[in-house]
Amino acid sequence: VLGLLVWALIAGTTYHLHAAYGWVMFVSIFFWILTVLFFMTYFLQLQLKFYAIPWPLVLTIFNAVATVLYVTAFVTCAAAVQPTSWRQCDYNRRAAASFFACLVMIAYGVSTFFSFRAWKGLGSNVATSQVTEHA
Repeated sequence: VLGLLVWALIAGTTYHLHAAYGWVMFVSIFFWILTVLFFMTYFLQLQLKFYAIPWPLVLTIFNAVATVLYVTAFVTCAAAVQPTSWRQCDYNRRAAASFFACLVMIAYGVSTFFSFRAWKGLGSNVATSQVTEHA
């Protein structure tokens, strides 16, 4: 939802006049589509049919790349906001898009942390850790 807000707010402005917003649009739309595809894959449990793919590793890499590229998109979007814009609504939308890009960046960062823990198996509970320690 936050990623959708980023590209919808940018798309509602005259972004084509500023080259920096092209990068922000690419990153936000690309990762929004991929996130929806990963969500549908897990929602429909399709990852169980493709058991040869190491899904925790794939999600860790995806979230890490999304975090890094959203950092660049957030910095680009925030730096390109001009408070002396000739259209006040463009300024408001771009500022809001910068805010939501920051939230998306943080969300992908947190997802990277949790997917890394799941990939390394650091999220196991007490029962499984006791069984493996004494076995």
